[in-house]
Amino acid sequence: MKLTNEGLKSSEWAKKGYIVPSYDREKIIENTRKNPIWVHFGAGNIFRGFPARLQQNLIEKGLSDKGVIVAEGFDYEIISDIYDKYDNLTLLVTLKSDGTIDKEVVESVTEAYPCDYQFANAWSRFIEIFKSASLQMVSFTITEKGYALKTPNGEYLPSYIDDFKNGPGKCKMMLSRLTELLLYRFRENKAPIALVSMDNCSHNGEKVELAITTIASEWVKNSLVEKEFLLWLESDKVSFPWSMIDKITPRPDQSVAKMLQADGFEDTEPVITSKHTYIASFVNAEETEYLVIEDKFPNGRPPLEKSGVYFTDRETVNKVEKMKVCTCLNPLHTALAVFGCLLDYKLISKEMKDKDLVSLVREIGYVEGLPVVVDPGIINPKTFIDQVLDVRIPNPFMPDTPQRIATDTSQKLAIRFGETIKAYVAKGLDLKNLRDIPLVFAGWLRYLLAVDDNGNTFTPSPDPLLEYGQNELKGISLGYTGSLDQLKNILSNEKIFGVNLYEVGLADLTLKYFKSMIAAPGAVRKTLHEFA
Repeated sequence: MKLTNEGLKSSEWAKKGYIVPSYDREKIIENTRKNPIWVHFGAGNIFRGFPARLQQNLIEKGLSDKGVIVAEGFDYEIISDIYDKYDNLTLLVTLKSDGTIDKEVVESVTEAYPCDYQFANAWSRFIEIFKSASLQMVSFTITEKGYALKTPNGEYLPSYIDDFKNGPGKCKMMLSRLTELLLYRFRENKAPIALVSMDNCSHNGEKVELAITTIASEWVKNSLVEKEFLLWLESDKVSFPWSMIDKITPRPDQSVAKMLQADGFEDTEPVITSKHTYIASFVNAEETEYLVIEDKFPNGRPPLEKSGVYFTDRETVNKVEKMKVCTCLNPLHTALAVFGCLLDYKLISKEMKDKDLVSLVREIGYVEGLPVVVDPGIINPKTFIDQVLDVRIPNPFMPDTPQRIATDTSQKLAIRFGETIKAYVAKGLDLKNLRDIPLVFAGWLRYLLAVDDNGNTFTPSPDPLLEYGQNELKGISLGYTGSLDQLKNILSNEKIFGVNLYEVGLADLTLKYFKSMIAAPGAVRKTLHEFA
């Protein structure tokens, strides 16, 4: 069983329970080439396992006769080593919490190219696509970093400075090349278009809008393009819908590969590109998924609501995002990540068999979070948490690790926990009811010592403030009984916690928990058992 157009002709696929689409793929490819409707930037796992399948559902139901064209502007090896090799096909392996798996071949990608001048034929094709009046939407999964034009200290990245100066035809950065493609569209027909970020970051539409309009504005300033181009980008002819996406698609897992090999599936070898992308012919993903999009498409759109997408207004998208990030999912993940590293867990799912940790995240979600949760109306917050704690996180087939989720924790605490504290203050609620959020803060401080609960050293996950945090804790180690006054600086840091913990009255409790956790090996467990 080989994942190619020719290989799919084998009867073994059906015999082994694999779902293979029944539509005429060649016809879909032809239709898309003539009248493209959807280009997606970012060829990685989340796209292959989610948006690509959504469009496939429409094609299978006879609700669309066109597929998706993929552009990759960062890691070109993904195209050569995965898309080209497997005829733009993907095997989606859905790992269900009941122990079963679904195996479906995704065929909706009709073309896939690197988006760079050096690939002349591909670049010419992109120009043709963007000139096409039929193109309705351009979507993105390029990560939050992909939209950044500036360094953390607020200065433009050198490559963007060059792009501002050199202009169309000489762009180094992907977003600059995208802006150039939009310029071709403007000059050809000024046809409307929607630019839809599907990245997992707050106000994602705002981020892509700011990036593209900034680039265009600089080109206008430097007399490289006509000012009417910027006016078109800022008009109602071009939209930047906000969205909220939620689906876990981890790196290709060896246990999944072995299951596929047992079926006779041959193409299980993972690829690690020179830019450190982990990818394979298959995508392993959880079954739960949410995609909520602001319904603002000036040139029309595929009827993706028929595939389960929620289309709504911007305010509701923002509320769904806040519900997930501030209460119902992300805080629980972060709590498990921090304590999972301290307690030497290697899988998030296994932590959900730990009574102390389960008690902790249930308290944070149901008891501390729900009283101030932002209710979006279209998704019930309690039902969402139920699904997270009872189905999603405990799923034993999801190979997600606390070490991965612990990455950049210093950047997450403010939004994932600080917003709840602020909501308590705004509503006049008693902050003494927050007993478990300070426990997570203390756990993070304990994590910064880079020593687990057995007394063994470990390497903390990457974090831009790791060095800062560890310097603030310098001199503190297991068994330390001295003053903790040195922690006043970090605990009052609003950029980390979202609030000054001294001003809101949560510093003393955080210090109490931290002092308890550093008493000796085993103290983290003892503290959790006593207070969680």
